Amino acid sequence: MKTKLTSIIVTIATCALASAQAPKGDGKKGPRGPRPVPKEILEKFDTNKNGKLDEDERKAAMEARKAQMEARKAEMMSKYDKDGDGKLGEDERKAMMEDRKAEFIKKHDKDGDGKLSDEEKAEARKAMGGRRGGPRGGGEEGGRKGKGAPKKGKKPAGE
Repeated sequence: MKTKLTSIIVTIATCALASAQAPKGDGKKGPRGPRPVPKEILEKFDTNKNGKLDEDERKAAMEARKAQMEARKAEMMSKYDKDGDGKLGEDERKAMMEDRKAEFIKKHDKDGDGKLSDEEKAEARKAMGGRRGGPRGGGEEGGRKGKGAPKKGKKPAGE
């Protein structure tokens, strides 16, 4: 009985090892490799003009981005944090998202009908260049995609 069990375990282990594959690529994370640095960032932070960001230039760019995000956060808080508690409550968040959605539609609604046609949505996606942005993760008119998104035709909870 012990011999039979040992033989089965060895067979399973051998099959597992035989079917194992080495990771693809050079071990770096991500299927597409490093992202190219946007032209605007290079123009602003590539101080030695070698066409790439060295460690110090990259650090300066990241610090500038962090400062920009902090300023944007402060602006949002001053505009939407009505009760002054330093956080956005549910109603405050809803007001912010509605404003952002309205801004997004206004920016991309070429025919002025107050909603985005399929063509306007396609142009908006193209203008965003595949980056995440817009009212909610780049979805249609502020819609959500992925896990946690409401099913098509259903309203999100709480609405």
